[in-house]
Amino acid sequence: MPAAATLSVPVPAPIHAVIAAACHALETGAAATLVVVVETDGSTYAQPGGLALFGPGAARTGWLSGGCLEPAIARRAAHSADTGTLGWMEVDTRDDAALLSGSALGCRGRLRLALLPLREMPGLAIPLHAWIAGGGAAHWTIARDGGVALAVDQVRRAWRMPAGPVGWDGASAWTPRIDAPAHVLLCGGGPETPLLAPLLRDLGWRLTLAERRSAWTTLGALVHRLVPDPAAALAGAPCVDAALVMHHNFELDLEALAALAPAQVPFVGLLGPVRRRDDLFRVLAPDVRTALQGRLHAPVGLDLGGRGAEAIALSIAAQLQAWRHGRPT
Repeated sequence: MPAAATLSVPVPAPIHAVIAAACHALETGAAATLVVVVETDGSTYAQPGGLALFGPGAARTGWLSGGCLEPAIARRAAHSADTGTLGWMEVDTRDDAALLSGSALGCRGRLRLALLPLREMPGLAIPLHAWIAGGGAAHWTIARDGGVALAVDQVRRAWRMPAGPVGWDGASAWTPRIDAPAHVLLCGGGPETPLLAPLLRDLGWRLTLAERRSAWTTLGALVHRLVPDPAAALAGAPCVDAALVMHHNFELDLEALAALAPAQVPFVGLLGPVRRRDDLFRVLAPDVRTALQGRLHAPVGLDLGGRGAEAIALSIAAQLQAWRHGRPT
């Protein structure tokens, strides 16, 4: 019986992994192309600001489709890397003919891409590292004439390179944006953390763990930052988007809620049943209870069904993802 063929499929990579790979390619001088989604219409896998890195060679980080477009993009990306030229690519599958012809994509969407040869962009790693560090949203300007700029807060770099012809009419430049990574503060570690932290990280969250108990401080390896308590976390990172109170310890949860009450954290999740929430609120000072009202989600997590650490981690990640993107929670 013949041996089964090995299918080499790149691991799905969140946008921060694409940016980290681009930084590595820049630092090593590799012949790689950063592909940026500049415009979409209809149903598409990626949205404006989406990224994928092609090269060096057959290497790839990130996806712009379900896998159907990547071989064609890779060929165009290799050409941009070899020639040092800003390339352009349009894929339009909105009409009926695209359902059954060619690669039979059937996505009913149009994707327009800019292909940026990294060797022509010295210094790009500086704003990219600023984005990774939480410096704010990244704002591209990519022009038909080969002018490219990237700004992250006050960090800005610009380049000019040869540009190939754009295959469509319209704007003279595009300004896709990459939102700043959201920041979640985990107040306490527990059996859910080894499952929840990687899931949130892969969804693009930056993670800080506030934990001083020796049994759980080893979980610091799963997050971007480890601090001893919530007050220290809030003092060192004023822009916290969400906090999860999950010590499995009544006194430590009280401490965390008291620290979060005056902080401008729009989402505060409390792990545990309704009865535990009510017990905590009976002990909290009235001003703390008032400050938490309207932003406290207790019990935290969507009711997806199931029990145990795995189901809890999934339910919390699902609620945070929905909240972050303006969906009902």
